[in-house]
Amino acid sequence: MTRPALPSSGLEIGVDRRGGDTMVRLSGRVDVDSSPDLRNRLHAVLSEESPPRVVTVDLSAVAYIETSGVATLIEALRTARHRQSSLLLRGLNGAVLRLFEVTGVLALFEQGNAGQRIL
Repeated sequence: MTRPALPSSGLEIGVDRRGGDTMVRLSGRVDVDSSPDLRNRLHAVLSEESPPRVVTVDLSAVAYIETSGVATLIEALRTARHRQSSLLLRGLNGAVLRLFEVTGVLALFEQGNAGQRIL
């Protein structure tokens, strides 16, 4: 089942669920204005009656992310672990990757398959 991307303060969030896995595609800017919408979307995905086994957040189309966005992803990690799901990040590059490195958050991530990072 595919849900349409929703514009949110410069951020589009698309959710595609296939079988037991869910892909969350982000496009645009993840900042203090859009982080609450991202938080709500990830919480909704992870709080479903039958939560996905794996949630992959694709950041390859994110041009800019603030620490509020990183905090939102860490919060989603906690929720995923509580719900016994896995949260993967895909497409960390450029300024997005640099923020994860500079803040030391990248160390929280393990290498996954096909260049994905496991949260």
